[in-house]
Amino acid sequence: MIRVEDSFIILETKDLSYIIDILPSGKLEHVYLGPKTKSKLSDLKIKLDTMVGSQVLYSDLEPISLDLLPLEYSSIGKGDYRSMPLEVKMPNGSFVADFCYLKHEIKDGSLDYKLPHAKNATNTIIVTLVDKVNNVYLDLIYSSFYETNVFTRKVVLTNKNENSLSIRKIMSMMLDIYDKDYDIITFDGGWIKETNKHKRPVSYGLFSISSQTGASSNRHNTGFILSKKNTTEDYGKAIGFNLVYSGNHYSSIELANHGSIRVMSGINPHCFEWDLAENENFMTPEVVISYSNQGLNKLSHNMHNFINNHIIPEKFKESLRPIVINNWESHMFDYNMRKLLKLAKRSAKLGIEMFVLDDGWFGNRDNDDRGLGDYFVNKKKLPKGLSKLSKRINKYNMDFGLWFEPEMINVDSNLYRSNSNYVVQVPGLEPSKGRNQLVLDLCNKEVVSYIKNELFKVIDSANIKYIKWDMNRSISDMYSESISNQGMFFHKYILGLYDILESITKKYPDILLETCSSGGNRFDLGMLTFGPQIWASDNTDPISRLKIQRGLSYLYPLSTISAHVSQSPHSQTLRHTPLETRFNVASFGVLGYELDFKELKPYELKMIKEQIRFYKEHRRLFQFGTFYRFDLDDIETYQVSNSNTHILGRFQVLCSPSPNIEKVSFKGIKEDNMYDVLSRRSKLNIDRFGHLIKHAIKIPFKHDGFVMRNVARYYVLENAKEKYTLDSNALLNGFYINQQFMGTYYNEKTRLLGDYGSELYIAKEIRNGKN
Repeated sequence: MIRVEDSFIILETKDLSYIIDILPSGKLEHVYLGPKTKSKLSDLKIKLDTMVGSQVLYSDLEPISLDLLPLEYSSIGKGDYRSMPLEVKMPNGSFVADFCYLKHEIKDGSLDYKLPHAKNATNTIIVTLVDKVNNVYLDLIYSSFYETNVFTRKVVLTNKNENSLSIRKIMSMMLDIYDKDYDIITFDGGWIKETNKHKRPVSYGLFSISSQTGASSNRHNTGFILSKKNTTEDYGKAIGFNLVYSGNHYSSIELANHGSIRVMSGINPHCFEWDLAENENFMTPEVVISYSNQGLNKLSHNMHNFINNHIIPEKFKESLRPIVINNWESHMFDYNMRKLLKLAKRSAKLGIEMFVLDDGWFGNRDNDDRGLGDYFVNKKKLPKGLSKLSKRINKYNMDFGLWFEPEMINVDSNLYRSNSNYVVQVPGLEPSKGRNQLVLDLCNKEVVSYIKNELFKVIDSANIKYIKWDMNRSISDMYSESISNQGMFFHKYILGLYDILESITKKYPDILLETCSSGGNRFDLGMLTFGPQIWASDNTDPISRLKIQRGLSYLYPLSTISAHVSQSPHSQTLRHTPLETRFNVASFGVLGYELDFKELKPYELKMIKEQIRFYKEHRRLFQFGTFYRFDLDDIETYQVSNSNTHILGRFQVLCSPSPNIEKVSFKGIKEDNMYDVLSRRSKLNIDRFGHLIKHAIKIPFKHDGFVMRNVARYYVLENAKEKYTLDSNALLNGFYINQQFMGTYYNEKTRLLGDYGSELYIAKEIRNGKN
């Protein structure tokens, strides 16, 4: 809810307050962000009663130092010397801007905005500031999302001057906080090591998080957190920020004089320049802000609920995601109709619901240096086309999905030979390639129209229920003949991308769009407004995925994180991991598979069938349940919960010799209830025991010989079957579980984990003697 009392603007959610004061000077002072308060508003304000040396005062009539005030938005040239959210060469040729309050307007719901944004706000306030000297207007737009404890911010700059102005930097949000002892938590990495969590203290100077690749990037995710020191998953204070944008982004945290922390986020000013003629405006992307005084898990719950209710397309809100088989790791480019249908038939028998045909189905695409841009079916591989393939797959009671990479082009393609001007390249300069491909110029409306028409033709040709949208290189040689100012290139490119995605999702609202960019290179809220899930990483090694998915979970719900079970050893790490661990990690997300099932042992196929059955039984819980992280320990632990069922995942990276006796605890348990706790039955291949097997059964044969290799195809060891009946206090405080394998002895009660082992525990509330 939003209301105005005297000079104060009060934004509220179910648990939070955000308070702004309109000063007599017309500047906006940031007063408060935190738990909902009923305090006397004037008593919350900063007390600036003593002069400070070397200060510059705003004016004779308003002798205040903007350099000390906690502001909502600032500008250059009036005595604030901290980093600036706005750098504009004004119509009078100066960089000095003096924006002051003019008016405000409160509206129900969200504004109709040209950029991707959150929908169905409780209400919105537009606070209009004006630079009277230049006749330039700045709208600060705030929205409140009551139930999810989130606020959003964005700005619109409008030029009413007959002369043009030039924007060089324009942040969507600026926030000044006077506080101390904060850490910055960011989520960084690169290809196959995305969104690893990093924490460092806020210290004097300017710290920035940014992308210059043309995408939101796997180097630094758009989201970040400020947390008070010693904040844990369940205790302490944290403020989370994220940006609804898929291009070059920039966020900064500056600790300035007297303890002021200035936070900003928006479009990266790198190579950015945007001219506004008279009556033109510029809209920034939206920033999402939430607060928790109950640790990082509570902050995540706010963000998760917000995304599931206000960011992803309405069609997929609470919609269960299908279990897919993607054929890439089975075939890569080498397939035909027969191979695809064999894989589909095996997949259907296991209970998989969606068959996704990956790269190689179009043009002369037999490797990654040809064919991109030519979206006509490769008749050598699919002589009867996509329509026939999709119909055959539908007969197996599976839906059909298809991979595209619409933003890219190969030189060896019909499209390049006929329209080389469609390529992003600087005239006279050889363009740099990535993955043997160039980038199509999405600043060019003709190119945007071509991509739309080609995609429409393909989608209309078959019964397609799912699209995997890929983008496998960063942008270089940024130049477009369709724009006069090349400082507009990066943002114009993203606007072209959004135009295509909006057209696809409006024309085909029932198609599930999973976006991807070499994995998680565009894992951002902008892309999630078009498709409800994103391929988190090309790395499907579950041990690597623990860090990747944990990092994502701070700001994104499990329903958005696409996670697959793949072959082991893993091509990204050469690590060999148990099949059950691959499933257990992937189950904390949107489950899929990338396996050639004909290469699996019979017992592995049985395990996969049971995995799929179990996931389907608990799918809503895994995708939309309340997610908890546990503070890191020897065994990494996650939990998903709903009103009466809780699933705990425990992941052991490296085992310890003769390990300690272990206790397990749950979170978010109702008081005064009883629960049955079961371990999910899992199996371990006997070859994990190596030479110990021949000592155990006293028969002289080679543990890695012919006999054991054949026995191991069918016979597996059962992990301990555990069952407990406990009350809520025992679950919250912790209870003992069976011993792990201690280096000797084994029986039916022994827990078998070893390196990279894992286990799931399911706690179900007992009601009237039943769960």
